[in-house]
Amino acid sequence: MTLELAVDIMRNLLQTGLLLAIPILGTATVVGLLVSFVQSITSLQEQTLTFVPKLICVSLAIVIASNFILKTMTDFCISMFNLIPTMAQ
Repeated sequence: MTLELAVDIMRNLLQTGLLLAIPILGTATVVGLLVSFVQSITSLQEQTLTFVPKLICVSLAIVIASNFILKTMTDFCISMFNLIPTMAQ
C-alpha cells in the first residue's frame, strides 16, 4: 500500500463520516438554538425543555435519514472492499 492510497482512504473515511453526521448534528444544532431562543424569550429555564425536543427531533432525523445513511455506508464499504487487492501489492 502506498502512502497516497493510505491518505486517499483516510480522506474518504473522514468525508463519509462527516457526511453521515451532518443530518443528525445539524438537526440537534438547529433545535437547540430554537429552544434556547424560546427559553430566553420566556425566561423559562427548565432542563427537560431542552432535552425532550432535541431527543424527538434527532430521533426523527435518524429515521428520515436512515436510507441515505445506509446507502452511503454501503457504498463506502463496497469501495473499501474493492480496494483490498490494491492494498496487497
